[in-house]
Amino acid sequence: MTRKKLSAQTLLIPLPVVMVSCQSEEKPNIITLAWTGVICSEPPMISISIRPSRYSFGIIKRTKEFVLNTVNEDLVMQADFCGSHSGRDVDKFKELNLTPLKADKVNAPLIGESPINLECRVRDIIELGTHHLFISEIVETHIDDKYLDSKGKPDIAKIKPAVYCTGASQYWGGLSKTLGTYGYTAKKK
Repeated sequence: MTRKKLSAQTLLIPLPVVMVSCQSEEKPNIITLAWTGVICSEPPMISISIRPSRYSFGIIKRTKEFVLNTVNEDLVMQADFCGSHSGRDVDKFKELNLTPLKADKVNAPLIGESPINLECRVRDIIELGTHHLFISEIVETHIDDKYLDSKGKPDIAKIKPAVYCTGASQYWGGLSKTLGTYGYTAKKK
């Protein structure tokens, strides 16, 4: 087996691609991120990492709240737009005809077209280098009914989640093949 050494880099593939909505005094904004992940089960917590130069950074740092909106295959174009255009220059909800829905526990809007919305409150911010890490508690979760299976659980085949592949800088879809369920190897004897 031949292995090529690369310089140290963030080559974790794939990463979830999410649209994070926040609310300034003037208007709501959306930033697309791939530096995100679950960090605790109880209480439910996630982290997001944002560069200080990004428009949403200041809004989230000041308000200490946001909504993490999952991206499916139908929202990849909108996610790319939100990641490559600044909220300083454009109202992304209006430009992309996205539906801002009132959240229950935070002042940032949900994106109506997103399959799953996680309302979050920031607990801590850690300066890391190029990015700051926002450690956040999930205070409410929403899912569109059409993405639930007959048992009321998320149906991944219906959701069609999109992922981002760093290194190649590509969005991928097609996560429709189940390879196993948690603990299936423990059940084999």
